[in-house]
Amino acid sequence: MFTGIVEEIGTVKRIRTQQSVRTLDISCQKIIEDMHIGDSISVNGACLTVIDFKQNQFSVQVIKGTENKTYLANIKENDEVNLERAMSGSGRFGGHFVLGHVDAKGTIINIRETPNSRIVSIKASDSVIKQMVKQGSITVDGVSLTIFDLHQHSFDIHLIPETRRSTILSNKKMGDEVHLETDVLFKYVESIVGKNKSDLSVDKLKAYGF
Repeated sequence: MFTGIVEEIGTVKRIRTQQSVRTLDISCQKIIEDMHIGDSISVNGACLTVIDFKQNQFSVQVIKGTENKTYLANIKENDEVNLERAMSGSGRFGGHFVLGHVDAKGTIINIRETPNSRIVSIKASDSVIKQMVKQGSITVDGVSLTIFDLHQHSFDIHLIPETRRSTILSNKKMGDEVHLETDVLFKYVESIVGKNKSDLSVDKLKAYGF
């Protein structure tokens, strides 16, 4: 479980491929402090497992199933990536519930600058758009963000200066792909509604914890 609050920007130092498994060696400073083999690390929003680490560097593997839903197969050496450790039980919860399971890839179709923020429009599949609500939460490349506007085939996010400073989203250009993960709480509600269309009520939603 993650929060979508990026802790650090890392750099891919080396890429190795063997038997359809891609190993990424990523340099970092902060998140290495309490790292262990088997830890889950969010790399641009994709939950990957640490298989090795040493001073200022760790390694994760990307299997074919992960590659199919992400753009990690296109990551190159020296590319920067958003990094977040799994949420600790004693940590603050500053973003929203993020599983690190990428739902789909989106494509940046427009970027507009304003005095206070950068407005980024992202095209997404119909299935992903249906799981969004205006002012709801969305994870873009591992960053917890708010959906400021929702369109038929796309949505808008606003990047404040701090988000641009502390994540790789400031480097994204029109045409670039991004990882998308919709709000897991919305998915649970959608599932309950789908199974109980005939007798769903406010009281039942409350009983389910919503």
